[in-house]
Amino acid sequence: MPLTFFWIFLITMVLGIPIAFGLAAAPVIGFILANKLVFIKLLPQRLFIGINQFPLLAIPMFLLAGEIMNKGGITKRIVRFASVLVGHLRGGLAHVNILASILFAGLSGSAVADTSALGSILIPAMEKDGYTTKFSAGVTAASSVIGPIIPPSIIMVVYGLVMSTSVAGLFLAGFVPGLLMGGGMMIVTAIIAKKKGFPQRERRASLKELWEALRGAFLPLLTPVIILGGILSGVFTPTEAAGAAVAYALILSLVVLRTLKLRDLPNVLYRTGVSSAAILFVVGTATVFSGIIAISGLPTKLGAFIFSITDNIYLLLFLVNILMLIVGMFLDATPAILILGPILAPTMMSLGIHPLHFAIIMCVNLTVGLATPPLGLILFVASSITKLQVLEIAKEMAPYLVVHLIVIFMITYMPFLTMTLPKIFGYY
Repeated sequence: MPLTFFWIFLITMVLGIPIAFGLAAAPVIGFILANKLVFIKLLPQRLFIGINQFPLLAIPMFLLAGEIMNKGGITKRIVRFASVLVGHLRGGLAHVNILASILFAGLSGSAVADTSALGSILIPAMEKDGYTTKFSAGVTAASSVIGPIIPPSIIMVVYGLVMSTSVAGLFLAGFVPGLLMGGGMMIVTAIIAKKKGFPQRERRASLKELWEALRGAFLPLLTPVIILGGILSGVFTPTEAAGAAVAYALILSLVVLRTLKLRDLPNVLYRTGVSSAAILFVVGTATVFSGIIAISGLPTKLGAFIFSITDNIYLLLFLVNILMLIVGMFLDATPAILILGPILAPTMMSLGIHPLHFAIIMCVNLTVGLATPPLGLILFVASSITKLQVLEIAKEMAPYLVVHLIVIFMITYMPFLTMTLPKIFGYY
């Protein structure tokens, strides 16, 4: 029965049916073919149970905080601060793009939000400064991968809920991989900039310019400090932290900086509602799908099958990485976590891999998949901004994808990179 569901789901993907509808259609059609119509009545109930969970409230809250800050002009302040810090380097705007993604990651927790917000500002600026549209879109899409890895992260909230893993621990474990990705991308950018003769600003920013940029960006940059500080100190849960982020974003944009008007709020709420509904619909249908898989005993059977191939933990980790990268090319991170998490995680735990370590491996793999052809969502967002073909952008991203792959295998085989911070704060 589970294999039938899988085949039906794969067929819906090939036909181009949206993922959420494919996940919903698979069990319905499967039960009809198996002449078990009575179970179809339970599917809506399971879908509702899947999304009627308090921790999931963090998803629309983090999205709302990001939308408020983007509409309130916070993104421009972040970009200006990044420009003052690294804009003087050769290929300065490409470096600015990467650093801004690292900083913006602490505000939105979403790769798509990162691509949309920063891409609409930086891609035109890079084109004006002499960069090709292809390269501008490529570096924007590649750097947006950092968004869901550096906390806060929506996919980590989903993983924590599904696998009963500490969200605070996941947030801490994501810091180093995100910084490694950003640092690696900046090294590659420096090499490409020198090779292609990209423009270089004549002078560094003065201390006065640095101070003014820092003053403009300081309050927005406190957002991740408030979120993580509140969680780690026990003041609030991750879900409550998302609510605190919204309150802080509103006060900052409406009252302190006065860059957001009350008339802007309906549009902000509408955009948040659309994004949240899409994510939560996928969560609900994927919960139904993964629940059926769990009941079938497939995770246990898969574990036995994997052990029958090899008991070498390093080889198994390599194979799992390849599997998740391939899945990430075709499936969005949220449904992939909901489907693969309950299947792969128990097997990895039985091998002695810490839950936090495997969680970060999975989240990073699937996030990189968002920027990988043929169905990487980030690529389509960048394509909509630039009107370029997806494969044109993907070609320019290739050197950066190599960096991401290196980081994936670093965190896989050097667990201290992800586990040190959680250990310091008592989550390991």
